[in-house]
Amino acid sequence: MSESVYKVIEVVGKSTESWEKAATNAVETAAQGLRNLRIAEISKLDLKIENGKVAAYRARVALSFKYLDNHKFSGDFEGHSDF
Repeated sequence: MSESVYKVIEVVGKSTESWEKAATNAVETAAQGLRNLRIAEISKLDLKIENGKVAAYRARVALSFKYLDNHKFSGDFEGHSDF
C-alpha cells in the first residue's frame, strides 16, 4: 500500500433549491479549475433568509486532491499551489 498526501481547500456552493444542489454546485464549479479532486466533505450547512423565508441553501465543502511526487498538487491551477 502506498502512502499519499492530500491538499484540502474549502469552497462554498449555493442553491435556491437544496443543500444537495448547493454542494453539487461547489464541487462541479471547483472541478472546472482543479484537477484530480478525490474527496468532498460537507463541513457546514446554512441558509440565507430574506423576509422570513429561505432564499438560498449554502454548503461549505472541503475538497481534497493528491500531492504529486514532483512537489506539486494535482489540483494546482496554472501552477498556483494556493488554489
